[in-house]
Amino acid sequence: MRTTARRQFDDESFSFETLRAAGFTAYQGADLGEILATARAIEDGDEPSWHRSWKATAERVAAIGEQALVAGHRVSAREALLRASNYYRTAEFYLRYTPATDPEVTLLSTASRRTFAAAVTLFDTPVETVAIPYEDTTLPGYLFLVDDSGAPRPTVIYTNGYDSTAEESYFVIAAAALRRGYNVLAFDGPGQGAVLREQKIVFRPDWEAVSTPVVDYALTRPEIDPGRITLFGYSLGGYLVARAAARDHRVAALILDDGVLDFAGAFKLALPPEVVSWIDEGRDEPAEAALAAAAAENTQVRWALNNGVWALGAQSYVDLMRRGRAYTLEGCADKIVAPTLILDAENDQFFKGQPHQLAEKLVNAPATLVTLSEAEGAGEHCHVGAFHRAHQVMFDWLDTVLPTSA
Repeated sequence: MRTTARRQFDDESFSFETLRAAGFTAYQGADLGEILATARAIEDGDEPSWHRSWKATAERVAAIGEQALVAGHRVSAREALLRASNYYRTAEFYLRYTPATDPEVTLLSTASRRTFAAAVTLFDTPVETVAIPYEDTTLPGYLFLVDDSGAPRPTVIYTNGYDSTAEESYFVIAAAALRRGYNVLAFDGPGQGAVLREQKIVFRPDWEAVSTPVVDYALTRPEIDPGRITLFGYSLGGYLVARAAARDHRVAALILDDGVLDFAGAFKLALPPEVVSWIDEGRDEPAEAALAAAAAENTQVRWALNNGVWALGAQSYVDLMRRGRAYTLEGCADKIVAPTLILDAENDQFFKGQPHQLAEKLVNAPATLVTLSEAEGAGEHCHVGAFHRAHQVMFDWLDTVLPTSA
């Protein structure tokens, strides 16, 4: 039985996203009182009230940060601006009906990036905004450095998931990494963050085409030890970086948070078997109607379908289902050779069972599978709400598998 996420709402999606936002308290990305006060103003399952309440909190906290900055209170400004960035992202989350043209999506996502960019200028450690060459454009990102010495250090390359952003990377991995002497290079790729919202570039399953130029860029930086680069995949990023590592063997380790074998399998778990059969048989009309009905009844299904249509560039729900089939590690998992940590969440509502399935496929890579449990408060997808525990597992493992510096 699920318990951790069901603190504020009966709606499972609202509860999970509230816990996700609250989890960043670990690294100054939220304040528990602000989370609780905001949640109290939201009607359970009502997306417009979610948007209004989180936006109001974000604007109030951003104003605190801006006023503190003008007054010369750097720490207060930094902390408030980090929280505001998280709250703006949360306010935008359910705006998935016409996201490509919705001005509110642009307003909130821009505000999340703006407040984060202002906050990182106030950090005690160096942060550089970067533009990574990719095809005929660049991918925006951040290079979080342990210090300004220029010494080459082990570095984690952060890859987003289905709906995360480069700004989230600080709370998800960078803050913990910096404390332990690791740099972090984070970026938005196709289908993610600013690349989707501003450049209108959608996801692609062959993520090696994205990750390879990112690693190329990392290797140009003297602050990054070329022999101690780790790819970290957050949520769907667990598929993306594994797919990339199957083709590019230059990285020293992988962390999959959590392990994802088959993206389309997540939808299959949430849909009646007959709908999957209709799609297989080409019976698009009844399949589309059934998917629309499922979306109307369930917040999580509705969000996942609408976000996928946007982020994968699909024309319909059925088209999304078919496009999603390309996002699988079947047939290539055996090509991964780097030591791999596969995290599993006991109550994962998106990719239940897939970390174990993936671990069995990694026949040529030293693989470590760790399940974090409900009993320790870490059983939700990506272990939201339990980052200190998750990071302890990640970095204790990484400390043992990375080679020592030359």
